[in-house]
Amino acid sequence: MGFWTTLTRGSTARAHGGYRSGIRRRRWVTAAVGAVIFSLVASGCASSGTGSRAVGFGDCSSKPNDCNSAKTKAGGTIAYAIEKKISGWNVNNARSLTFEFQEVLDGVLQNVFNTNPDFSEVLNKDLMISAEQTSASPQTIVYKIRPEAVWNDGAPVNAEDFIYEWKTMNGKDCRDCLASNSSGWNQLASVTGSDDGKTVTAIFKTPYTDWKSLFGGFYPAHIAAQHGDLAASFTWFDKNPPTYSNGPYSITGYEKDVSVTETPNPKWYGATKPSLDKLIFRIITDQTQEVPALENNEVQAIYPQPNQDIVGQVKQLPGVKYNLSRGLVWEHLDLNLKNPFFQDVKLRQALFTAINRGDVLAKTIGQFAPSIEPMNSHNFVPGQEGYQDVVSPTGQGSGDLKKAKALLAGAGYTGIGTALKTPAGKAAGFRCSFTEGNTLRQQTCELIQSELSDLGIKVTPTPVASLGSTLAGGDYDMILFAWIGTPFAFANAYQLYGSTSAANYGHWVNAESDKLLTEAAGQTNRKTAIDYLNQADEIMSKDAYTLPLFQKPTLLAVSSSLVNIRDNPTNSGPPYNVQEWGVQAS
Repeated sequence: MGFWTTLTRGSTARAHGGYRSGIRRRRWVTAAVGAVIFSLVASGCASSGTGSRAVGFGDCSSKPNDCNSAKTKAGGTIAYAIEKKISGWNVNNARSLTFEFQEVLDGVLQNVFNTNPDFSEVLNKDLMISAEQTSASPQTIVYKIRPEAVWNDGAPVNAEDFIYEWKTMNGKDCRDCLASNSSGWNQLASVTGSDDGKTVTAIFKTPYTDWKSLFGGFYPAHIAAQHGDLAASFTWFDKNPPTYSNGPYSITGYEKDVSVTETPNPKWYGATKPSLDKLIFRIITDQTQEVPALENNEVQAIYPQPNQDIVGQVKQLPGVKYNLSRGLVWEHLDLNLKNPFFQDVKLRQALFTAINRGDVLAKTIGQFAPSIEPMNSHNFVPGQEGYQDVVSPTGQGSGDLKKAKALLAGAGYTGIGTALKTPAGKAAGFRCSFTEGNTLRQQTCELIQSELSDLGIKVTPTPVASLGSTLAGGDYDMILFAWIGTPFAFANAYQLYGSTSAANYGHWVNAESDKLLTEAAGQTNRKTAIDYLNQADEIMSKDAYTLPLFQKPTLLAVSSSLVNIRDNPTNSGPPYNVQEWGVQAS
């Protein structure tokens, strides 16, 4: 996720069905998403499944990159359900970046490096000949683009596309571009082209650990030049559905809030040509309608944020194979520090302390994934190198009502347990926002509502139609969504928690943390970088800005005749290899 995506799939940050995704494949998204270290270990890899059925998915635990593989026959249509509406068309725009939107663009805009289901980052050999560091001082990366790589109008993919992305993302050349992440981009001193634009040389002012996270999902510079300066073209890309593509598919139809239709790009230069006639991303924002749509063959693949009802229903469907696994997705509760009430750290600490994460787990995902425990890091998921418990020592998430009340009493609050008022006499009441149609998040907000009522706080569960717009616009008090990660931890962290980052939606500001996050991103020693991240995480945990809840399971269910589609529990999602999807040859 190199960044967390708000997996807000449905959020991200993806929020899956409310994740938020970061920068495409290399970023966290709003479906909302956090940072993940590139360290494939048995307990932390995507293959650590919690259940599967059907030939094809049975070996996903041992072969996450190859399971469900088979030859395809020519023709056919696959409709794949996504849970969020598309709020904008520029995946590099913080207002538009969601996990679902990234999925739509997986087959349209290419990346220098791709993320596999086992979390490995691999060079995209369809687009690139090579991408290598040629010097450490100054850090220099040389990218060689394949001569045959072109946009679907025949224009070459070249250095100008790389330069355009750098200038719109670095926070300096285009201050009016609401870049989803500037980490790494702002450390580049120059990006230049040679060999008729097919060689790109990037030189860094300061070393950047996660340089492979850069240059993904870039937009055509030659089309940008037709639409004004950097800011104007950045906005134009966001407002207009893409007719351009440098991937295996092109968008050829869009029905607002209903579907996006893609057909094979005749100019696609990659090794694998799509066998499908058509790929449709059908927008289904009500989770309860996804399984019926799959059962009725209105869609052939769903990737919902799982809950007990959905998992149970999928298990009963004939002619459907499914995979329930664990990946780089984690659910969290964020506070909007622009809310005057939340300027008081004692109130924030009391609120988080009163919430019982164990109870939330038991009454939500614990019903179908009982092995999952509360998450205690903002940067790493359990089982990954670097994972450290920085939350439990604070008492947050423990449901310790006595401690929470003591915090409030010590800070001068009155009406504790009945109708809480600040020392200034103002009544405390908040919205708990979640993506509409997401029953699991609604249940979580209702549990939080009950728990905080014991402090005398009125909480109102509030569904929102657009996670990206809600986060970017700041129209929330507290909000539930998820981050979906990538193997790039150090890039991700500043994107989510840096004081000046556009993806720091709740506006947490801390100079000491900023310094540690910056140091982490510039380290070449991995253990030192991890230590810096965990030090910064301890600071944020004590400050009670965002409360990690749990690592989320992922659920992919597809018609049994479909092959080469498999779970990719990163911010790329299953469509990471859409050119290979198809109907199994007889």
